[in-house]
Amino acid sequence: MFKYFSKIKNKKIDILNTSINNLLETFQKSNIEEWSYIFGSKKEIIKRNIIAGIFRGVGIGIGVTIITAILIIILRKIVALNIPVIGEYIADIVEIVQRSR
Repeated sequence: MFKYFSKIKNKKIDILNTSINNLLETFQKSNIEEWSYIFGSKKEIIKRNIIAGIFRGVGIGIGVTIITAILIIILRKIVALNIPVIGEYIADIVEIVQRSR
């Protein structure tokens, strides 16, 4: 009789162990530790947001500068082609940009 109950007990323990292991894997995949750390500390949230904002701002500034420089180079080459209507219009735009610097 005791053997029967010990087998049932062992099966339940095995099921519990696999459930705990599955739960642990799920927590590790979903970064529960990191989320609980963030929610626990308001200073950490503020610090991360400030750093992220700074990097976003710098990235946007650099990106806009590079795209604008590329556009100006392209526009200058179009002006050099002397296309009648487009060339005059783009020349005006390039002059305005150069004056504003």
